[in-house]
Amino acid sequence: MPRPEVTVVVAVYNTMPYLTRCLESLVTQSIGRDKLEVVAVDDGSTDGSGAELERYAARYPGLFTVIHQANSGGPAEPSNRALDVATGRYVFFVGADDYLGPQALRRLVQMADRSGADVTLGRVVGVNGRYVDQQIFSQNADDVDLYDSALPWSLANTKLFRRALIDRYKLRFPTDMAMLSDQPFTLEALVRAERVAVVADYACYYAVRRLDFSNITFTPRRPDTLLGCVARLMDFVAELIPAGPRRDAVLLRHFRWEVAKLVGRDFVALDRAARERIQAEVRRLADDYLTPGLAERLFVAERVRIAYAQRATLDQLTDFLRTQQEEADPPLVSDGGRQFVAYPGFRDPRLGLPDEVFALSPAMAADWLARLDTVGLTWVGGSGGRLTVHAHSTRRELAYLPSGALRMAAGDAAAAVRVEADEAGTRVRGTFRFADFFDESTHLGAVRVVEASVTADGRTGTAGLRAPRGMGTRRVVHRRGARLYVVTLTANHHGRLVVAIAPVTPGRVVRRLLSRSRGGK
Repeated sequence: MPRPEVTVVVAVYNTMPYLTRCLESLVTQSIGRDKLEVVAVDDGSTDGSGAELERYAARYPGLFTVIHQANSGGPAEPSNRALDVATGRYVFFVGADDYLGPQALRRLVQMADRSGADVTLGRVVGVNGRYVDQQIFSQNADDVDLYDSALPWSLANTKLFRRALIDRYKLRFPTDMAMLSDQPFTLEALVRAERVAVVADYACYYAVRRLDFSNITFTPRRPDTLLGCVARLMDFVAELIPAGPRRDAVLLRHFRWEVAKLVGRDFVALDRAARERIQAEVRRLADDYLTPGLAERLFVAERVRIAYAQRATLDQLTDFLRTQQEEADPPLVSDGGRQFVAYPGFRDPRLGLPDEVFALSPAMAADWLARLDTVGLTWVGGSGGRLTVHAHSTRRELAYLPSGALRMAAGDAAAAVRVEADEAGTRVRGTFRFADFFDESTHLGAVRVVEASVTADGRTGTAGLRAPRGMGTRRVVHRRGARLYVVTLTANHHGRLVVAIAPVTPGRVVRRLLSRSRGGK
């Protein structure tokens, strides 16, 4: 039997009905089933996922290798087990709730063979509002530098890896990391690879956000578990890459996306012991790895939170974070040709935080100008339904920008914007038509962040509208043709205003009725 071109690894745990679409996207790949093997490891599923794997294995003899095991608690162990039996020249990892474009594997293998790449990225598209950083997919590339590109922002393992690279360096997933376990594997592969290529002109991978329309936010991560995994990840980076600009280029992503979130909006709700552990570890990571050059590249809000964790007491840190949840953005202070964001603690001698912590670079000033706070929502129903988002900024100069300089949008839906100065800054009203929230893919459901963008002084900045935690969730039923949808306005796990669209299906109606019969809301 000829050696397959690609082994596709699928770690599976309770992903029905999404699993079916995933598997169907594999058996219909244009590369041909004769050049493909699928190794699927059922990690103790209880929802019928194991039976679905066996059904596909029976329908396509010789294509699937199905392994069943007791639940291991994460994707690392099943992925390692699949690697032990993989035989393809290349290995590709796919999430069991995601799916591939029909030509994905053929295009990826062609690029890898032509360029000689050890790791090849295919363009990833978010489904159902899932966020996927798109910087690395700006164009096709035969050779991308990890340290001088957006690669550090794309460390998921959903890539094509040359199996010779995996074997040469004995790459495996760390089984003691319940979260983020794909990042050490991917990062080491990128560091060891002689060449990394990108296929950007074709949507190879569809990353699906599983929509539970009774709660559209992602499941929160347990702070202690996340803390340990973030620390382990950053220590791994430090062991792999010597100190200097290259290490900083990778650690920037981890300070911004992981460390800063540890001292984010959920911190104040934790018990004191948990807050003490988090502050101590964030302080240690900042002391060890946050160089001045790296700190300068952080957003001001991230830099200030980390500085408080590093230099202030636990009570001062907690009070600062609590204040920031309740108040609008602080004013800017101009001094000596520079701008500073006057967060509490700015030039406070009791804290002794240096001005550089609060400094706003010209590149970041445009994004800061676009920051708005949601202060109210107004619905108008019916077939011509409208939603008005009422927002506010402490920057009064927004009211005097040229017409069209301030815009508001939710995905492709653009709002009609009205701007007016008041004594505390600028009031902004953005009115959306419900009809504009829908496109050809909305029947599957969608989640879109409401964003403001501002063009001033030759720069354009964009920021998601901040939504207060106490805003609650607003829902309205909207008819589009013969179908009904629930349109939901709420805050996501980043504290940003989102519009979620969910089709009203029989299953949803049944679940709602059952919930009410059991005393649910």
